[in-house]
Amino acid sequence: MDTAQLQQVRRFNRTVTGRIGVLSDDYLGSGRALGEARLLFEIGRDGANVRDLRARLSLDSGYLSRLLRSLEKQGLATSQRAIDDARMRRVTLTSKGRKEWSVLDRHSQELAVSLLAPLGERQRERLLAAMAEVERLLRASSVTIEPADPGTADARLCIEAYFRELQERFETGFDPARSISASPAELVPPAGLFLLARLDGQPVGCAALKVEGRRVGEIKRMWVALPARGLGIAQRLLDALEEHAIGIGLKVLRLDTNRSLSEARALYARNGYVEIAPYNDNPYADHWYEKRGLRRRK
Repeated sequence: MDTAQLQQVRRFNRTVTGRIGVLSDDYLGSGRALGEARLLFEIGRDGANVRDLRARLSLDSGYLSRLLRSLEKQGLATSQRAIDDARMRRVTLTSKGRKEWSVLDRHSQELAVSLLAPLGERQRERLLAAMAEVERLLRASSVTIEPADPGTADARLCIEAYFRELQERFETGFDPARSISASPAELVPPAGLFLLARLDGQPVGCAALKVEGRRVGEIKRMWVALPARGLGIAQRLLDALEEHAIGIGLKVLRLDTNRSLSEARALYARNGYVEIAPYNDNPYADHWYEKRGLRRRK
């Protein structure tokens, strides 16, 4: 990234924060700073679990606790153990808090009107389209991809969701016991690698590498949750697998896939994977791919 790009980001941040009034301690006339007002809004009429609030707002536990204590002292919110899980606390708004929420919601609507009303119709359409694109890309930049133990709860959640999707999409259904093995033991170093993608603290995708020999690796368990598709997560997972493969000296990556997974086939094709003759007897495979001459991306 060059200096001009970084300056553009900083200029954009200054323009937006100034225009939407987040710099004062009276956000939207609420008498409180943005952090507290936003937390009140996110708790909402139905309440929310503290863990979900922390992930949704990207706040550390200490700061979130201070904000919650402030709302409780003002008589706007209360917290207690969640009924369905005693390990979690659930926050709800009091009657006074719900009234404050309604005022905040109305003022937020008025701010949105003030942003759009001065513009002509074409300018509004351009602004809204740009907002949608910025929102999508900011969500994409919030995704983290890290190595994980395939035996953890989050990893199992992704793998099981992946199996369910294959069951729905494959013409013959899907039974993992009949497929080529990719057990947790085969997906941890040095035998392999398992990657987990998270968005707002929640697992939204996974991918794995199974080392087949000194020079060959096989890609397994490539999956992204439907709500998170379109954010470039699959590409980032594939890039990370290739970087790891290069780092451990692999020269060839290969994989098999079903004809119903057109998105996966397109991903591999545009990344230099070429179709080859079958290299295994996977009953669910219709296409086999390979990539040689792995090189680090610039």
